[in-house]
Amino acid sequence: MNSYIELIENDEVIKQIKPYIVDTQAYIVGGFVRDIFMNKKSPDRDLIICNCDIEKFSKNLAEKLNAHYIELDPINKIYRLVLEDKINYIDITCPIENDFEKDIKRRDLTINAIAYDINNRKFIDITGGIEDIKTKRIKGILDSNFEDDPLRLLRIFRFYSKTGFEIDNSLIEITKRLKETINKPAKERITVELLKMFEGKYCDLALNKLYEVGLLEEILPIYKEVKRIPPNSHHHLDLVHHLIETVRQIQNIYENSTGEIKEYLDTIKYGAVKEIAFLKLAGFLHDIGKPSCWTIEEDTGRHRFIQHDSIGADLCIPILKQLKFSKKQIEYVKTLIKYHIYPSSLVSAQDVQDKAFLKFYRKMDGYVIDVIILAMADRLSARGVKVTDDIVNKNISNLTKLLNDYLEKYKNLKPLPKLLNGKEIMNILNIKQSPKLGEVINELKEAQISGNVNTKEEAIEFVTNLMK
Repeated sequence: MNSYIELIENDEVIKQIKPYIVDTQAYIVGGFVRDIFMNKKSPDRDLIICNCDIEKFSKNLAEKLNAHYIELDPINKIYRLVLEDKINYIDITCPIENDFEKDIKRRDLTINAIAYDINNRKFIDITGGIEDIKTKRIKGILDSNFEDDPLRLLRIFRFYSKTGFEIDNSLIEITKRLKETINKPAKERITVELLKMFEGKYCDLALNKLYEVGLLEEILPIYKEVKRIPPNSHHHLDLVHHLIETVRQIQNIYENSTGEIKEYLDTIKYGAVKEIAFLKLAGFLHDIGKPSCWTIEEDTGRHRFIQHDSIGADLCIPILKQLKFSKKQIEYVKTLIKYHIYPSSLVSAQDVQDKAFLKFYRKMDGYVIDVIILAMADRLSARGVKVTDDIVNKNISNLTKLLNDYLEKYKNLKPLPKLLNGKEIMNILNIKQSPKLGEVINELKEAQISGNVNTKEEAIEFVTNLMK
């Protein structure tokens, strides 16, 4: 235990705090303490201060630490201090009803309820969280805590995804009982937990559990349709489990990738989680269009899903909008769903030329690595009786070449020049700003990508001919 105390005592941020809390009851709680026992480092420190004017204390501490002060929740008196490095931050609050023990018992999971008494240099663990970390178990504290805030149901599976710990049976039963309450919290809060779950190493296991307890269909009702699609000659799994397996394969590809790919997937571009979280989300949604276009050939019995990629891309938009995803996040997921077949179709074509590769790289600009990995994971997740090892190995080999060629030759490819802007096109065609203008701009871009239009004169001729 002393080694964990030393880790906290040697933390640079806690060292900065200590001189200003010597006359208070002050505790570090939650994720930072949990992560200490899991040999991880967290930039987030939750500080509970007892018996004081917490707003005044927070402002004073912000001034002392030269930190940026934010009122997170003035009603419940929760304040955030973002430190100068803009990485580390401190959330400060009072205990519920000014009762520290009651505050601890109102938390969600035992592993998140361990506290450290800063002035007395000791851990306080009244719910058994330290032992649960040692035995790798996710346990709740009180059933009423999940009734009070149903978002905590989803947090069970977020921490399962992050840790791989076994979920206590009582939590499974609580989730089944309360699953219909999951949409009561704000959609933004649900989305944060979902994305953190998709970021986790064990996301596929968490998704399986979500599906088993019925929570998945409450959050994403489209899975009531998705689960209708059974295994077939090209897919050894039903559609729900094919999508979960795709997520697992994306994680496998990530873990076995070069440093360059890992570094790319570890970047944060679309929010507070890594790129891989959004890639796995896209993988989990890539076939949601299949129920809408499912047919079975009478003569062969083969299952067909014509244009499921385009249909799925359209379907994801209202789903993600309802969950309050940003425009950029929606565009990312939509693009990957729409083009998830493209890489495999390209490399399977006979006599494929470098020109076709270049067109792919330009068309998928900003999404090249993601869509190739999704195509790989999709291929590895579909192993029906008609799919031989040779088919899979050849496809993966060709996709690997496509990816390596991009990394070696084309990742710094200069963007195509804008030959005509929107205003110029409106003047040439004598049209106003409208959906038609957007269509013309997209057609011109496609012509440039294909190499059919290379100069401004050719662009003028091209858009003029579109209106004939």
